[in-house]
Amino acid sequence: METILEIFSSIRILDVLDIIIVSFAFYKLFILIKGTRAEQLIKGLLIITVIAKLSDIAKLYTVYYILDNTMKLGFIALLIVFQPELRKTLEYIGKNNFIQKDYIDNERIEKKKSFVEIVETVKFLSERKIGALIVMERNIGLGEYIETGIELDAKISSELLIGIFYDKTPLHDGATIIYNDRIVAANTYLPLSTNMNVSQELGTRHRAGIGLSEVSDAFIIIVSEETGDISVVIERKLYRRLNGKKLMNMLIEEFKVDAKTKKKHFWLNKK
Repeated sequence: METILEIFSSIRILDVLDIIIVSFAFYKLFILIKGTRAEQLIKGLLIITVIAKLSDIAKLYTVYYILDNTMKLGFIALLIVFQPELRKTLEYIGKNNFIQKDYIDNERIEKKKSFVEIVETVKFLSERKIGALIVMERNIGLGEYIETGIELDAKISSELLIGIFYDKTPLHDGATIIYNDRIVAANTYLPLSTNMNVSQELGTRHRAGIGLSEVSDAFIIIVSEETGDISVVIERKLYRRLNGKKLMNMLIEEFKVDAKTKKKHFWLNKK
């Protein structure tokens, strides 16, 4: 215990600041290279670095010599191969304030784009009375339900969602689950509500939506196959006969896309 206290007492504020700056720099670098070919190459170099260190510890001198020299050449090759990406990164830092760049703003923009695609899908399906059940995962994971369907991991688009729910396709039955602006699974099965107070006029999609809301905090959108009505289930409450504008307002509020703080469920009074 004394050793631990001694270690903590020796840590300066500047040491903490140093760690924060380096961590932030690596985080921004990861955001820049995520999804590019540089990400895969850097992962490969890290694996080689780990193997080289292990070979050094195990006194495998020949293996260590080869890997050590490979890494030295590898970093030089990185500068040559990724010269366009490095130039682009430097331009990015020059044009944008690298320190103050608000990642949350970018996230809001992406979310709004996804919401537009979802709303357009729901309006299209509603006009043609094509049934749909869209589940948007929030804090409580839905892994057990994702496993019951077909995993996709696809970017949200109205064309894809419409194709999923078109009644001639094998994926139209069941629910489609969305998480982090990605369509993660289709044709999944949800638990039906056992609440005896649920109206008898509601079909299986509504009962499944309500049933899921009883065990999770998901945002659930339902399009009735019989009437084309748009409904949303949040926190065990069913909101019916919505239009596209009201659905968009609900999405923005519930997922806190706008920076301004709004009154809870402000969209209930909007037309």
